[in-house]
Amino acid sequence: MTLKVVFAGTPDFARLALEAILVAGHQVPLVLTQPDRPSGRGMKLRPSPVKQAALDAGIPVAQPLSLRLDGKHPDEAQAVQQQLQAIAPDVMVVAAYGLILPQWALDLPKYGCLNIHASLLPRWRGAAPIQRAIDAGDAETGITIMQMDAGLDTGDMLLVRKLAIQEDHTGASLHDELAQLGADAIVEALAQLPQLTPTPQPADGVTYAEKLHKSESPLDFTQPAAVLARRVRAFNPVPSCTMMLPGLEQPIKVWQAQAIDQPTTATPGSVVAVSAQGIDIATADGILRLTELQRAGSRRQPVASFVQGWQLPA
Repeated sequence: MTLKVVFAGTPDFARLALEAILVAGHQVPLVLTQPDRPSGRGMKLRPSPVKQAALDAGIPVAQPLSLRLDGKHPDEAQAVQQQLQAIAPDVMVVAAYGLILPQWALDLPKYGCLNIHASLLPRWRGAAPIQRAIDAGDAETGITIMQMDAGLDTGDMLLVRKLAIQEDHTGASLHDELAQLGADAIVEALAQLPQLTPTPQPADGVTYAEKLHKSESPLDFTQPAAVLARRVRAFNPVPSCTMMLPGLEQPIKVWQAQAIDQPTTATPGSVVAVSAQGIDIATADGILRLTELQRAGSRRQPVASFVQGWQLPA
């Protein structure tokens, strides 16, 4: 069954889904994405990954600041509404779009709006489900294809695909695997419309994945090493973890670290050993071994290179 699909998304996570929908042979007459943002050293306006993919495929793009007819940009919202009414889409697919869909948008497509959400709902509703799952020590995560409603990730589930979280998963690597899983899952879901049976989300187990904040970046060594190692993986690459080392005036970024199950009586946060294998930091429970670091204004370095330019002050 070939469907007329309007796609709404912005980052790389969504780009893979758009490309998969096109490969599957569905018609995509319009793509919605966030306005171009300044980036890079020159702060030039750059299109989102989804916009670039749409342009490459020759698909018209709309970039409204809002879809609310009663909001601050009613003219832009009304223009998109008229476009969608003229298209009469079978379904809208939404993936990390960044704008809230008002009720008129949810109701307009024949089969409503489907969201590709990177968690096993109802766990980790909200903005940062990938990183929060690693940070919390979850054993698994996945993709939920959800029928959108007016709530925050509260709609009925249409299709669920699970993925085990490995001990070496970072925020970046898990993102990439879930993006591919999401692309495969939405193609599968579209192929089964309208036979998919909506399943209400369980009332138990609801958690919220709060937006990541730089205030969470500094490592708190009064926590166990295992907790800190998960935080380093979850926040790699954004917003990244930071800490102070003796003898340095600015915080360093910690890109890789591992928990060592080794008792210590040293004060949490103090350096207990330095070698080419790692810089060992005492924590509330065990040792956190730093293995990849970055000075301010420098590049990421394996610890063997880092310690050549840094010595623990006597």
